[in-house]
Amino acid sequence: MIQIIPAIDIIEGKCVRLTQGDYSRKTIYNDSPLEVAKQFEDIGITRLHLVDLDGAKKGEVVNLKVLEKIVSQTNLSIDFGGGVKNDTSIENVFNAGASFATIGSLAVKQPDLLFNWVKRYGSDKIMLGADVKGENVAIGGWLEATDINVIDFIRINFLNGITNIFCTDISKDGLLQGPSVELYKKIMIAIPQLKLIASGGASKMNDVLELDKIGCGGVIIGKAIYEGRIKMNELKNYINAD
Repeated sequence: MIQIIPAIDIIEGKCVRLTQGDYSRKTIYNDSPLEVAKQFEDIGITRLHLVDLDGAKKGEVVNLKVLEKIVSQTNLSIDFGGGVKNDTSIENVFNAGASFATIGSLAVKQPDLLFNWVKRYGSDKIMLGADVKGENVAIGGWLEATDINVIDFIRINFLNGITNIFCTDISKDGLLQGPSVELYKKIMIAIPQLKLIASGGASKMNDVLELDKIGCGGVIIGKAIYEGRIKMNELKNYINAD
């Protein structure tokens, strides 16, 4: 069964969502990310995707206290990203209790540093985010396009020991128009051992079922939950269907 991984994006300590990564298209959903995290835990969710959007913008971790609070008051396994750019920041994230550090642009700009972290902390502690536009990787909060093919990028990182990988199609994120099923199929055909985590576009439970059907290992869902397109009781029923 595909793992449901709700996303909580943080700006100034609040739970927000952006549309297509645009900071000017921000919606605040809750002043307390901890409250939201507890609601997810209550329905049987075990893992959370926590993104420090202030940190992503600034280039250094900003909302570490939010992570600490959720870790100390829930049993959720948390992958934390946004501003993890150097040895100090990744140490701080792990010391605060994150199960995974999520890495994005750094994998393109400083791959050697990333591979050193894999060796130092173990592949089970690193999560790679591959943001894609068309079929090429985009970095810098989606603002900077590259000519790196996403399948080649994922394959190189997978061969270097990174097994926790999620892929976000920028054209789908926050628009509630359905996920990039064909893109995910292509990636998984090219790298069959990969348990890919889908991100972006899931807008109804049928999308989740389709991603499960094609073999995705997990799905990150944000806006669809907050907008009520995917109900908490639907998620609860799905999680407890076993």
